[in-house]
Amino acid sequence: MLGVGNVLMSDEGVGVHAVGELERRFDFPPGVRLVDGGTSTHELLGDLEDLDHLIVIDAVSAGREPAALVRLEGDAVPAAFTTRLSPHQAGIADLLATLKLLGREPRHVVLYGVEPKRLTLDLSLSSEVARALPGLCARVVAELERLGASPVPRS
Repeated sequence: MLGVGNVLMSDEGVGVHAVGELERRFDFPPGVRLVDGGTSTHELLGDLEDLDHLIVIDAVSAGREPAALVRLEGDAVPAAFTTRLSPHQAGIADLLATLKLLGREPRHVVLYGVEPKRLTLDLSLSSEVARALPGLCARVVAELERLGASPVPRS
């Protein structure tokens, strides 16, 4: 699982916030890795090679209401980064393309995104996106459960 985004730009950092929230709330079975990708791109190449499943969490501009949750999979994932909120998104699309060119791409890719409300210099999420964060995390957990990799809530 890869959470990406720029935490200095308010809602743009939602993917990183989601990974942090999931790490705080759950223990994950062997084989499930949570990666805070921040704004990294090709530095993540080794982390993403030959995965069975990759779940990416990020802010996604899909023309929806602020804080709307978005799920895309397969070829729709790189296409989602054509409307770029941040330079890292171009890098993620390029990273997926590089993995494909090398024949080492993840077999299945899913993107869970949140429509941002605010993309300004601010360390906190907008109130709308902050309220959407638990639902986003619940969808990611449900995806893992469908894949047979159920996280265990921490007490």
